[in-house]
Amino acid sequence: MGTQLLAQRPQSEEPNGPSSSRRRCVRRRNDRSVSPPAHRNRSRIVEIAEDGRHLAVDRGFMTVSVEREEIGRVPLDDIGALIVNAHGCTYSNNLVVRLAERGAAILVCGSNHNPVAWVWPVVMHHEQRSRIESQIEATKPLAKRLWQAVVQSKIRQQGAALAALGREGADGFDLMARRVGSGDPDNMEAQAARRYWPLLFGEAFRRDREESGINAMLNYGYAVLRATTARAVCGAGLHPAIGLNHKSEDMALIDDLMEPFRPMIDLMVARAVDAGHTGVNRETKRYLASVASVDMQTERGRTPVFTCAERLAQSLAQSCASGKPVLDFPLAPLPLELPAPPDPAA
Repeated sequence: MGTQLLAQRPQSEEPNGPSSSRRRCVRRRNDRSVSPPAHRNRSRIVEIAEDGRHLAVDRGFMTVSVEREEIGRVPLDDIGALIVNAHGCTYSNNLVVRLAERGAAILVCGSNHNPVAWVWPVVMHHEQRSRIESQIEATKPLAKRLWQAVVQSKIRQQGAALAALGREGADGFDLMARRVGSGDPDNMEAQAARRYWPLLFGEAFRRDREESGINAMLNYGYAVLRATTARAVCGAGLHPAIGLNHKSEDMALIDDLMEPFRPMIDLMVARAVDAGHTGVNRETKRYLASVASVDMQTERGRTPVFTCAERLAQSLAQSCASGKPVLDFPLAPLPLELPAPPDPAA
């Protein structure tokens, strides 16, 4: 992930005021295990990528240590989600408690960067009970209308991703989105995918979570999106296991609501591939982890992905309570701006 930026220790920080603009991050030369800040205000997706790290709490900071020597720290209030993607890591119970109190999700990854476990808060919203009851009581017709809207948004974003890359065939995706019926009975989502992947990565590409290369990069990017969406879902007082379409998974609702954001990761991976990258490495992980702070277009202007996910989750809670589908999606085309993929020769 290259040289990482870690927050300063508390004793070196200046008080709030005009001089606070002079605060800066310190550069740690020897550690590459902690991802850089994606955005302030609890939007950072912090990844632990090197083996044998110990994570603990000290005066409002998450500390990262190796063999009892501290190598970096991150303000707890900046952390939106923690991704642990390494072997031999240990945690203090206090850290898990402090992150839960702040609404931050913890995601543990297994082989090939696939999520295997989640930790999230028990209560994150003052109306959580009533909102979960509304989820459970939502009628089947409402759930089908909501899923229709999710699929339509995803397909439009797929077309926008292709258009952003200059790929041929992007125009047809808006037509496919308009053909999605309530509950997607004709499985237009799958029809769009069969057309989408060859246009994006070539005829030989097959989406397979167990494969390496491009598939592993997609896995990692989707893990970042899951962490972002998990925090949004829990923050809206919704239960992550009560989905609209994904019925048999503990993360059903998270996987439902992240669908419109997947093309953003697809686009970033395609740009990395076009730049010469062939798989997951420190540089591509750092690049993909920045997705939470990438701006998308919304009816209220430029909005980071993590805020778009929060608005979508909140609008779903409102839809379940009112019985009317009023989901708040980001708009196509995308993107307004994207970070440049890393130079594979660097």
